[in-house]
Amino acid sequence: MSAAPSLVPPALPPPTLPPPAPAGALPPGTVPIPLTELLTVAREYMDAGRYDAADRLLGHSLAANPRHGETIHLKGFNAFKRNRIEEAAVLMEQALAAGATQPRQLCNLAEVYRLLGRLDEGLAMTRRAQALAPTDAVTHFNESMLRYERQETEDCIRACRRAIQLKGDMPEAHMRLGQTLLLTGRMEEGWQEYEWRYQIQGAQPLMPKIDKPQWDGAPLGDGQTLLLVADQGFGDVIMFARYLPWAFARAKSVAVATSGELAGLLERHYPGPTYFSRWDLMPQHVAYCPFSGLARLHGTRIESIPAPLPYLRPLPEKVAEWRERLDALLPPGRKRVAIAWAGRPTHNNDRNRSVTLDMFAPFGHIPGLAFVAVQKGPQAAQAADWRGPAPLVSLDAQIESFDDTMGILENVDILVCVDTSLGHLAGAANRPAWIMMPYAPDWRWLREREDSPWYSSLRLFRQEAPKAWAGVIERIGRDLAALAAG
Repeated sequence: MSAAPSLVPPALPPPTLPPPAPAGALPPGTVPIPLTELLTVAREYMDAGRYDAADRLLGHSLAANPRHGETIHLKGFNAFKRNRIEEAAVLMEQALAAGATQPRQLCNLAEVYRLLGRLDEGLAMTRRAQALAPTDAVTHFNESMLRYERQETEDCIRACRRAIQLKGDMPEAHMRLGQTLLLTGRMEEGWQEYEWRYQIQGAQPLMPKIDKPQWDGAPLGDGQTLLLVADQGFGDVIMFARYLPWAFARAKSVAVATSGELAGLLERHYPGPTYFSRWDLMPQHVAYCPFSGLARLHGTRIESIPAPLPYLRPLPEKVAEWRERLDALLPPGRKRVAIAWAGRPTHNNDRNRSVTLDMFAPFGHIPGLAFVAVQKGPQAAQAADWRGPAPLVSLDAQIESFDDTMGILENVDILVCVDTSLGHLAGAANRPAWIMMPYAPDWRWLREREDSPWYSSLRLFRQEAPKAWAGVIERIGRDLAALAAG
């Protein structure tokens, strides 16, 4: 949950700055606007999401003063806000050369470098900012983000604690601290710090209106309804759904707010509560709790993760339906490998976790395999370009629900996917899956282990360096060959 953009577009050519306006170029009667006021208006445009208007205004300013560092930096920041990260880097570097060397400007460039994977340069920029403003909490939080990407976890924790020491109510630093503590297995403090996630500016609110206290885990009496909110992504909801029986034992009356995509799946496995998918249907309640807050109330540690696997089961009719479909689509006698190569593009770490289907091309040359693409969304179109000798069928248009996906997983030998909700679904159903992990993984996958205490059927294939997918593909290919040989 980060306010930083998550999409990295193709590299853009360096922008061409307009030439300075000739002296006396203003039309007769025109009153020049003071530069400080013009930049203030540009910032207001950005805050309002009027990025085109801000860009035009900054362009006019640069026409008159093409070497003004702050203006160039703001133009770069505007590109950053529009997810044009390569362009932002070029402009901010130009601004730096033109004298835009304030600590926050250096931090902005460091964040751009982080998103581009230029971690050494980002850390150097952060250190430069800290030298100028050692008591600015933002510079230390900025360092913590880079340290996490570099998997320097103890330095990340140190930088977070320094930021919090300087600014105790900085939710971003608390959140990053919580995630890093959880990543390293220190769950008691980690869950506490993780509670800051909904206070981050720009984070999607848990509910449109909160006028009741957050549940403290104590049993509720008769007639007292507990509201549970299936928050964050599909994978989070699936993972934290294991806590529902624990919560139900403490509240006789429960309502569950969840997306329409998951409502039926949850209600089938956890009957009893009132399930709803529109806020205008929310019933009266005395307390609320997000799904992602239940682990803290439960007092979860690595050794006490509730894991009665499987806790999600496919519909028998869906298993039979997909057995018949796949038998008709795939040649007999081959091992069936379900694949998915991309997660939700709006995820704040999607630039690191998602790949393209062509990266799976080596798998297509392994004899004895057939592939079933369970990729959903625009990225599923890449299946049309599959050129491997092994057959591949894309089921994007035929998968209408998570029940369909579970039926498919029951009829394949293995799922190979990036870190997305499919891995959680396979784990919750106790189906075998191999998950491709970025170098800086999500906190739930911990560090330096191939297994997961959350799901015993999963195997984790980790990058050995940032962006280093080649080694992951090689190891998975070797094990797929062994699977095919059977």
